[in-house]
Amino acid sequence: MKHSRFSEEQIIGILQEHEAGATATDLGRRHGISRAAIYKWKARYGGLEVSEAKRLKALEDENARLKRLLADTMLDNAALKDLVGKNGDARREARGCRASADTVCDERAAGVPGAWLLSDDHPLRRAGAG
Repeated sequence: MKHSRFSEEQIIGILQEHEAGATATDLGRRHGISRAAIYKWKARYGGLEVSEAKRLKALEDENARLKRLLADTMLDNAALKDLVGKNGDARREARGCRASADTVCDERAAGVPGAWLLSDDHPLRRAGAG
């Protein structure tokens, strides 16, 4: 983004001159700016005080920083999901499950026998949950 050669304080000062009755053409000649710039500034900073303009600038900077952080986080999240998806496919193939990624396969944790989960000795079965 192009950096303005005028600070917010200077812009607000020029706009206050405009509100006091100076024409846009005269202000343009005096400060070396176009009439269009004055009207663009009026749309953006019209009615603001210097302290409000500084706060607005600080909020815009913080918003841009947060948007960059969110974009980076979303990119990292997408990369991790892609990595997990690829690892999940490799794990299913290693276990002999050749089904597509949409099909759910039985993937128990290593060392947990499947028959024990279905037996009467399972804690959830004894508690009456099964």
